[in-house]
This record gives sequence, structure tokens and C-alpha cells, in this order.
Amino acid sequence: MTTSSLLSRYAEAIFWMARYVERAENLARILDVHESFSRDMRGGQNWGAIVQLYADEEAFSARHDEASTEAVLEFYILDETHPGSIVQLVKAARENARSLRPLISTEMWINLNTFYNRVRALRPEDVAEERIARLCGAIKESCQSHTGITEGTFYRDEGWYFYQLGRLLERADQTTRLVDVKYHLLMPSPEDLGSNLDIRQWNALLRSAAGYHAFRRVHPSGMSPAKASSFLLLNPLFPRSVASCIDSMDSILNDLRALYRLRGGAGALEVLDELRAVYHDRSIESILQRGLHEHLDWTQLRLIDVGAAVGHDFFGYETALTEGQTQAQA
Repeated sequence: MTTSSLLSRYAEAIFWMARYVERAENLARILDVHESFSRDMRGGQNWGAIVQLYADEEAFSARHDEASTEAVLEFYILDETHPGSIVQLVKAARENARSLRPLISTEMWINLNTFYNRVRALRPEDVAEERIARLCGAIKESCQSHTGITEGTFYRDEGWYFYQLGRLLERADQTTRLVDVKYHLLMPSPEDLGSNLDIRQWNALLRSAAGYHAFRRVHPSGMSPAKASSFLLLNPLFPRSVASCIDSMDSILNDLRALYRLRGGAGALEVLDELRAVYHDRSIESILQRGLHEHLDWTQLRLIDVGAAVGHDFFGYETALTEGQTQAQA
């Protein structure tokens, strides 16, 4: 459990507040980049790919007959019965912030409260496809405002470390999903690989991940699936890359144990060591050869294991064993 200066329930609320805001931001990024792809693709639109990406087929089909543009956008933005919608994610972040009122700044609370009231007031016509780019941009800006206000006002005790841990864990997972949108679910036909269409889509993906200009610092010219996916997955200097998030989580957990004498975290560190070995030792070529989609699935399962181990050691969850560990041991 956590130290007496930060109760376990407060640490858990901070961790999940960060995760929910990061998840809302990244969902907006995925919807935005998919809208860019569907606008560029020749022929029909495949919004059902988003449902597949989040493994929401059963929940979605219980509410909608087909994965039309309107149905998918309503499901992931406005649906108050779907816990993974943006309105519900922001509500969950706000509810965790409410329980943290003695610990967080007034500015943090006002920001999340205002953000929730804005998304709750959205109407079906506000999420029409022709408006989705602007709406997703506004959602991303609200999430970034929360991050900036937290950076400037949140006291740097154990709570700050749990906030960073939750944010980075969620970011790593969502970056794998963002890459999967392009590489697996929306891959152009073989004759379109390397075409202007393919390049535009990778550029859109990098911009959606706020990584285009950073990518161009590393690669001033030229674009390829290998370069783009390597940057988003393996570059340790880009803060949204999976490798950077893994390294930072490892450092944060070690700091928590060293600075606050917390006994937990060994299980999460063990999984992070496994992830670090893969993300530091393998080249993008070897990952692509073995199968990028399979690699991303494996990464997501291991990140689930990290979250389960953190919950077990610090928040009192009954077990740290997850589907990811079960499959890894098989």
C-alpha cells in the first residue's frame, strides 16, 4: 500500500483521473485521424474499423444496427451508456477529481468541471462528420489545458508520481492503437503502398499524434511506413512514443520506491523490463517482419499487466493476474 501521507484511495483516484483524460484525448486523436483517412480514401468509409480497434463489437451492436458514420461518432462521443465514450471518460475524470478536492488545485477542478459541462452539452448535430475535425481539435485542446494546469499547479508529492504513471500508461497503450489504425485496419491496397495517398495518411497520423514536426527533425525528407511507425513506437526522445513512455514509467516507479519507501511495484517493474528489452533491442524491420499488428497486440496486453500490477500493489486490487499474463505464459 501507499505511505500514510497519501491514502491508497487518493493515489488510485489520481492515477485514474490522469488515465481518463489521456484516454479522452487519444480517442479524439484516433477519431480525427480516421476522419482524415476516410476523407482521402477512394470509395466507401470504414468507421467500423474503430469499433474493431477497441473490441467494442458486442456493445456497439447492442445499440446500433450498422457501423455508420453517425452511429460510430455518437457511440464514441455522446453515448452516456457507453463507458468508453468521451462524455463518460470526462465525467469519470471529473468524479475522481471531485474526490481529490483536498489535494488538487482549484484551477484543476474548474478546468475539468468546465470541460465536462461542454461535452455534456453537445448535441447530435455537433458530431456530424463535417464538424468532427473541429470538435476533436477542441477536445484535444481541453485535455491539453488540463495537462498544462496540472503541470503548473499540482504539488510534487507521491500523488504527482501516480498522476504521471497513469498518464504515461494510457498514452503508451493509445499510441499502439493509433499506429494500428493506419497500419492494420486502414492499410491501402498493395499497389498504393508508398503512393501519395499512403504518404498523406502517414502525415495525417503523425500530425494527429502531435509528432509531425518532431518527425521532420529526425527525418528532414522522405516518408515511409517503417520510418513513421519506428518514430511513434521506438524513438526514446519523442514523448508520445511507446519507448519513451515505457522508460518514463520505469523511472517513476523506481523513484516512488526510493523516495517514499514504497514496497510495491516490483511486478510492474518486471513487466516494464520485458517491454524495455523489446523496445530497445528490436529494430522496426524485425518488428514488421514478425508482424506489426501482433506486436502491438502483445504490447497492449503487457501494458494491461503493468496496470494490474500497480493496482494490486498500491490500490488493493485482489489480483495482478490478467489476460495478458495468462497469454504470455501460455
